[in-house]
Amino acid sequence: MKKTIISLVAATGFTFAAGVQAAGTLNIYNWGDYTSPDMIKAFEKKYDVKVNVDDFDSMETMLAKVGEGASGYDIVVPGDGTVKIMMDKGLLEKVYPNKMSNFKNVDPQWVDVYWDEGREYTIPYQWGTTSFTVDTNVYKGDINTLALMFDAPKELKGRINMLNDMGDVINAGLRYLGYERCNSDRAQMKELLDLLMTAKADWRTMDYSVIEKLTSKDVDLSQGWNGASKRARKDRPSLSYAYPKEGFTGWMDNVAVLKGAPNLENAKLFMNYMMTPEAAAMTSNFANYANGILGTEKLMSADLNSSREIVIPASAPAPEFVPPCGQEVTDLYTMVWTKLKK
Repeated sequence: MKKTIISLVAATGFTFAAGVQAAGTLNIYNWGDYTSPDMIKAFEKKYDVKVNVDDFDSMETMLAKVGEGASGYDIVVPGDGTVKIMMDKGLLEKVYPNKMSNFKNVDPQWVDVYWDEGREYTIPYQWGTTSFTVDTNVYKGDINTLALMFDAPKELKGRINMLNDMGDVINAGLRYLGYERCNSDRAQMKELLDLLMTAKADWRTMDYSVIEKLTSKDVDLSQGWNGASKRARKDRPSLSYAYPKEGFTGWMDNVAVLKGAPNLENAKLFMNYMMTPEAAAMTSNFANYANGILGTEKLMSADLNSSREIVIPASAPAPEFVPPCGQEVTDLYTMVWTKLKK
């Protein structure tokens, strides 16, 4: 058995240093195809902890499962807005990662974030953008506009996949119309619904399986995430990721510990481990997204550090991080979404 050294300082949080053996298990709940097998193997070998990974396909699915309690999971990977929701519902353990020994590696720009200011609950996992990817052999015009999804040119009609995600679809539509996010203006939301219903006639599917939809050539344009676009481009080189002039979403997924985690100390150990450049780089090399950990660039693949999907062009607008909307707005969005999905 490999022995793992940690010490817990109760008065000031804890600092990983010397003294306690770690062993046993750790149960992780993460997006599908988003956890580096090499990173997991390295953690298991280093700390003699058996890791089990289960997948979810949406934040709603994850919230429904862990919200029931006693899920058996220790680690979960929520997006920025979902972190705030889970904190408000008391679903996350305050484990003070900002007092762990490897917190010094967290990029300062990702410390005082709206969803966990000062980082008392979470650490960065991966971050990126949500836009869309298009086959430039099929459509040869300017791709950097949301018009391709909402007023499709003839080459793309019937060849579009949208994410099956209320926030991403609605926020993209609001940007195209020039309206603000978290919008409670009913006239503007009616205009949005009309836009979406008309555009829907040109959409083939609404699905989270972005990579599969693109690589199978089931569609020629898919809304989705920058890392998924990069992975799809490996099999379909004519794909290009768009940075629409109307704007696009920025997001960060985060490592968090669930309230009542059955393997709490191993969860803390994993969180500290994920703040090492080696672990963060393995995750980025697998998932094809940027991370919020310093010192990873030299450990990441060269194409990841220079790819269009990861490095936002200077000419593009800055990504917009969208906090959760209030209940009144959420109810209005749900009404629009329900009508759209009928």
